[in-house]
Amino acid sequence: MNARGGWRELALVALGFTALAIAFTFPLAFNLGTIGRADNGDGQFSIWNVAWVARALILDPLHVFDANIFYPHRLTLTYSESNLGAGALAVPVYWATRNPHAAHNFVLLVSFVLSGCAMYCLVRHLTADRRAAVVSGIVFAFCPYFRVHLPHIQLLMTAGIPLSALALHRVVEKPTPARGAALGLALALQAYFCGYYCVFAALMVALGTLFFGAVRRVWSDRRYWMAIAVAAAVAVAAAAPVIYPYVAHQQATGFSRSLAATDQFAARAYSYRASLAYAHRWFAPGTNDWRDSLFPGFVALGFGVAGIVAGRMNRRLRDIVAWYGGLAALAFWASFGPAGGLYSVMYSTVPMFTFLRAPSRFGLIVDFALAVLAGIGVSRFLDWQQRRAGVATVALVAVTVAELLAPNRFPPVPREDDGYRVLATLPPGPVLELPVYSRQFAFVRERYMLSSTVHWMPLIDAYSDYTPEDFTANANALATFPSGAAFAVLAPMRARYAVVHVDKYDPAAREALLQRLKEFAPYLQQRYAGTELWLYEMTGFPSDAR
Repeated sequence: MNARGGWRELALVALGFTALAIAFTFPLAFNLGTIGRADNGDGQFSIWNVAWVARALILDPLHVFDANIFYPHRLTLTYSESNLGAGALAVPVYWATRNPHAAHNFVLLVSFVLSGCAMYCLVRHLTADRRAAVVSGIVFAFCPYFRVHLPHIQLLMTAGIPLSALALHRVVEKPTPARGAALGLALALQAYFCGYYCVFAALMVALGTLFFGAVRRVWSDRRYWMAIAVAAAVAVAAAAPVIYPYVAHQQATGFSRSLAATDQFAARAYSYRASLAYAHRWFAPGTNDWRDSLFPGFVALGFGVAGIVAGRMNRRLRDIVAWYGGLAALAFWASFGPAGGLYSVMYSTVPMFTFLRAPSRFGLIVDFALAVLAGIGVSRFLDWQQRRAGVATVALVAVTVAELLAPNRFPPVPREDDGYRVLATLPPGPVLELPVYSRQFAFVRERYMLSSTVHWMPLIDAYSDYTPEDFTANANALATFPSGAAFAVLAPMRARYAVVHVDKYDPAAREALLQRLKEFAPYLQQRYAGTELWLYEMTGFPSDAR
């Protein structure tokens, strides 16, 4: 196939996966700015994150990591997943609409298209079969795992995993510096979209390098190791802008996750039966505590096993099916976290593992490996059909799509109070949102972050995976605003505004708030008074608070 034909084929594939993404997420594509997953804290965080990056990449790209949370701290985007890749994809929609929900939903749809196309390219390369590649792309891009992670935009960004695998196969087949560089770029690309998956892809490539080096007996081939060295160098250099801030954050704060804490997010046996798909309801466990939805689907399982059998009878594919079968087994083992043992070993030996907390996400690699093996099985199955291959292909695609269909829940986006629009017209300054929720309910502050997309002023209180120690220490004092203790914390940082959600106070707390507002009235000017939100500007600070 010539280059023009290859790009034409890929364009058609992308068009097909676009149609499928629209169908699987209906009616999201037709209501990008008015519905979405802002109904929970994780979704609110993702929407804010994508919008922040899309905005900062245009207005101030050198300070994209200095997000508008936990003022006056810097590099606050590193307190959780940065989502630089998702934000970059959102730039055109965000700046065309200034709607954070539209920007986020656009990227959500694109994520399915990219994942499907990337898997198509991998299986197309391994099997030379377009039909099998399409089925594998559907199996991977729309697997049940993604249904429970629609509020987590970074966990939908999987295209770098199959692209890294494809680049590794190309290096194994013909090691050249150019192919090594392509492998490095694929790994770096995944780092910009999801740190978890970058670690997974790097592990996969490292193990694959050793595996194929052994089975194909290229240990002594200098070209092979030169290509791998180029891949490593390019990956590190290209990913440095996103990795370095996290390393700096860890060195400055000592942030890490304990091994014991990861058990809460490890897979359980029933996780591999969990699925939201209609076709799996009879099979899925009757519990909401799934840890993750890791059932890959019957098409993936059935044809995955068939792919292993068929591949072992094909000399060209024998080591391929051995590799992906072994990869699925290792990922399955690791997904059980400390209880399984393998995750504990990796936690102690693999750099960056102390940033991770959810071993169950290794289940995605199980889905990935099964999708590849299923492509091999489908290819062999369709070859057996011969004259009926066309009909069999259509039927198989239809069955795969039907099996993975699941209910969608995209509530209307929340209304932003007019007080935030008033705040957007005022001179910039740090904002304190009230109530300041305790650690137990800290996730509620994600709603403040979503609302900040209206005005983009720096927030003093916010939520992320890491919370600065000084904020935790001062939270109780800030919660009493206005008070001498609160002003003592706010004065050094020159805080300027307070947004008070009066509807969140019970009657007794509201009466106490009114008394404090009267007491400290000389230092406050009310800028907006609604039924749910009051906005104050701090015009000064008590002398004993300076």
